[in-house]
Amino acid sequence: MTNTLTVLGLESSCDDTAAAIVRYSGAGPEVLSSVVWGQNELHADFGGVVPEIAARAHAERLDICVERALDQAGLGLAAVDAIAVTSGPGLIGGVLSGVMCAKGLSVGSGKPLIGVNHLAGHALTPRMTDSVAFPYLMLLVSGGHCQFLAVHSEDHFKRLGGTIDDAPGEAFDKTAKLLGLGYPGGPLVEQEALTGDANRFKLPRPLLDRPGQDMSFSGLKTALRRARDVLVAEKGGLTRQDRADLCAGFQLAVSDTLGEKTRRACLVFRDGVDVTQPVLAVAGGVAANTVIRNRLQQVADETGFKFLAPPLKFCTDNAAMIAWAGLERFRQGHCDDLTLAARPRWPLDREAAPMLGSGKKGAKA
Repeated sequence: MTNTLTVLGLESSCDDTAAAIVRYSGAGPEVLSSVVWGQNELHADFGGVVPEIAARAHAERLDICVERALDQAGLGLAAVDAIAVTSGPGLIGGVLSGVMCAKGLSVGSGKPLIGVNHLAGHALTPRMTDSVAFPYLMLLVSGGHCQFLAVHSEDHFKRLGGTIDDAPGEAFDKTAKLLGLGYPGGPLVEQEALTGDANRFKLPRPLLDRPGQDMSFSGLKTALRRARDVLVAEKGGLTRQDRADLCAGFQLAVSDTLGEKTRRACLVFRDGVDVTQPVLAVAGGVAANTVIRNRLQQVADETGFKFLAPPLKFCTDNAAMIAWAGLERFRQGHCDDLTLAARPRWPLDREAAPMLGSGKKGAKA
């Protein structure tokens, strides 16, 4: 890339309403502003994201986030070269809110419109934060997704494996709900685990006895619920130490599973590319977990990979990654018109077979 470009990005695929301005020039990528408006307080009483509530909040907040992003960047809409928006996959009401807002801005300003795959935003984040060269290995591990991607270009991704059921972040949230810890579950489970005995309960490491890089976390969640039920039946409830031990055991089981599957993905990726030092990058909210991050660092060291975890604010859902992914696509001549549709399902690797449980409407991701 050589020409200076400035892109406004919008993100509304789940429960974070976000807008950001990203610029690329000869000096490299620069995030001029990044506004994220979370919805935890709206969903806390339900123990998870309620799609209808999320969609309404996005519709109410998107224009405010755009205004704040422009103000923080010190720019007017006229200074933006293009408008990028998450057009899938995600909760359809939220995605639709973002797409319609972006279309309105595009029509009103005359700026080009670029639809972005939310997962591509995560996968391309290392290029925005660390100028990583293609190809590299990406572990996307979040509340709704978990997959290994060989990232070859801004629109060429090869899936090396993924979860066949619950994503790790979803399993963390459900575990927190089972143990009465609240929402969002990931940070709460990690905090409880600090004082727990990770070896007290013999929880499974799903699919480690099978070859390949695919993962499963539904059975682990079920095993934890059974262990909880046994304790409740014996004692009439859970002690604080019981909760801490269950959290520590669950966290270690997820870490062990991700660690081994990542090791396998690293070996497969390295055999398929010719690079001096391959890069293992990680993104998604679960990447904030210290135990899991340390395990991934260890795996990278053992397999000869450089480990890269972008700053947490760019690991979780944000609009800067959408602006950057749109900028990369725009530079390659990609542009959309007003027929751009909101898509609840949109796999990055269109040639890969759908993951088990993808549903009648096709692969989710």
